[in-house]
Amino acid sequence: MNIDIGFWLSLAVVVGLVLWGADKLFHWRKKGPKALKETVEFTNSLLPVFIVVLVIRSFIVEPFTIPSGSMIPTLEVNDFILVNKFAYGLRLPVTNTKVVSLGEPQRGDVMVFRYPVDPRQNFIKRVVGLPGDTVEQRKGRLYINGKVVPQSVLNEGKRGALVERELVETIEGHAHSVRQEWVPSYGGNWQQRTGDGVWQVPQGHYFGIGDNRDNSSDSRVWGFIPESHIVGRAMGIWMHWKPIFSLPKFHRNWAIDKVATEETNHSD
Repeated sequence: MNIDIGFWLSLAVVVGLVLWGADKLFHWRKKGPKALKETVEFTNSLLPVFIVVLVIRSFIVEPFTIPSGSMIPTLEVNDFILVNKFAYGLRLPVTNTKVVSLGEPQRGDVMVFRYPVDPRQNFIKRVVGLPGDTVEQRKGRLYINGKVVPQSVLNEGKRGALVERELVETIEGHAHSVRQEWVPSYGGNWQQRTGDGVWQVPQGHYFGIGDNRDNSSDSRVWGFIPESHIVGRAMGIWMHWKPIFSLPKFHRNWAIDKVATEETNHSD
C-alpha cells in the first residue's frame, strides 16, 4: 500500500485550521457541547506540530527508506536517508508544483523523484543525463554527449556463472561506486547483462540510472524523469535498520558516494 503522507498531513493542517477558525468565530470551546470542546482543544494542541512537520517535510528535509538494491553499492536495502527538499527549488505539498527555483539537478546527483509510471511511488536514481544530453551505454561503459565516463575497477570476482565488478565512476569530477554483472556469451567472451542503447534526453526531463547497473529498473527501461516529478537530492545516510529483529546501525552515516581509494585496475 502506498500512503501519501504529504496528502494526509496537509489534510490534517487544513482540518485543524478550519476548526480553529470556527472556534474563533462561534466560541465552541466556551459554548459548545463537551465532545465538541474536547475535539477543538485536541486539534488546537496538535495544529502547531502538524504545521511545523509539514513545513520541514515539504520545504527542508524529508526521511526516506531504501526498499530495493538498485543503488547498491552506494545505498543498501534498509538504509534510511535524508533528502534535501530545497536543493532543486521549493515545491508545494501534494501537487509538487515548484514555486521558487533554487537550483537544478546536476550530473552525478542522487535524486529522489516520483516514479513516472506510478507517481504514488518514490524512486531514487543517479542523474546522468540533463535536458538535451545524449546518453549511451556501450559494452558496459557509459557515454555522455559522446564522451566516455571514466571508470576504475576496485574489485572483481566470480559468483556462480556471473562475474561481479565494483568500480568507481567519475562524472564531472564527482566519483561514485558502481556495481556490474557480466555473464558468459558465445565464443567464451563476457557480456554485460543489460543491453546497449542510446537515449536523447528531451527538454524538461532527466535521465536516471541505478548504481547497481544490471539490477536496476531506471530510465533505460521506463524512460525519462519529468522535472515536475522531482522530490529532492539525497543528502546522506543517517541509519541502517533491518525490520523487526535487529538494532539500528550507524556505521555508514553520511556515506553517500564515499568510495574506496585503492584501485586494482584502471581504464579511461
